[in-house]
Amino acid sequence: MNNRERFKNVMDFKPVDRLPMMEWAGWWNQTLERWNKEGLDPLLKDSWEIRKLLGLDSFRQKWIRYKADEFPEPEHGQPSIYNFEDYNRLLPLLFPKVPKFDPKEAAAWDKEQRSGESVVWITLEGFFWSPRTLLGIENHLCAFYDNAELMKRINEDLLDYNLRSLDAFCKYCTPDFMSFAEDLSYNHGPMLSKGLFDEFLAPYYKRIVPELKKRGIKVFVDTDGLIHDLVPWFLENGFDGFLPLERMAKVDVNFLREKYPKLLMIGAFDKTIMHLGETALRKEFERILPVMRSGGYIPSVDHQTPPGVSLQDYKLYMKLLVEYCTKAAGK
Repeated sequence: MNNRERFKNVMDFKPVDRLPMMEWAGWWNQTLERWNKEGLDPLLKDSWEIRKLLGLDSFRQKWIRYKADEFPEPEHGQPSIYNFEDYNRLLPLLFPKVPKFDPKEAAAWDKEQRSGESVVWITLEGFFWSPRTLLGIENHLCAFYDNAELMKRINEDLLDYNLRSLDAFCKYCTPDFMSFAEDLSYNHGPMLSKGLFDEFLAPYYKRIVPELKKRGIKVFVDTDGLIHDLVPWFLENGFDGFLPLERMAKVDVNFLREKYPKLLMIGAFDKTIMHLGETALRKEFERILPVMRSGGYIPSVDHQTPPGVSLQDYKLYMKLLVEYCTKAAGK
């Protein structure tokens, strides 16, 4: 089977010769700096080249951002805007008329996809994530109560941009799956109530998710933290799956598979044990093996591999990933 066949079969709960071997997130700069000192060619700057070298399957991802390159970014978590006046002033630098991707690159990916070499994935910035990046972390959470109209205006404009981006990208290549960048949970659960979710996010999902489904695109949400309470909220709005399923936040993929038999999942392998040797790695693979066997799940590190993991540690992880991805397929 080729890479795309494996991906599509697993996502459809069909048999495979082995599970896909993906690293959904790139590596921290500090991790790559360490690996360069340990023998990784420093000329390999492209994460796709590094993935190939390490034995991972090929996939292509495009994150289609809604801010112009000239947008004046504040320090992380700080506000760019406080009110409608600020928003309207900066609006020329938001939601570009021409979505931010390279058509030639998308067309090249389409050829790789059609050949089965690569899976194609796009990321759109979501309706929790985007207002937060404009209003700042603290002001955003307050805005659900004291700046609701501005929040809804931002998300209306974002919806229009995301729909235009989807149409534009699909003229060159139809992704196999997509994710909304949201990060709306933390290590104790959601950062908003179900009522706020239904008022401020769900109306926009209800208008874009059907457009994704029409094209046969699997729809994921990318949110860190504990997602257990969030799963039914997103399923109600047509979503298929979640990533990255962080173990430090006590996400339990076995529990999720039992409760939601058709939920799609990517991630879940505990990054914090990757430097502890083969016994610890095998124990972690054994923890997730039942879900690997169940279909609808691709094992991957539950966030970027930390710099405490040596290149040799990662190669051992890859050796065991091959073993368990084959074992899970019953081979």
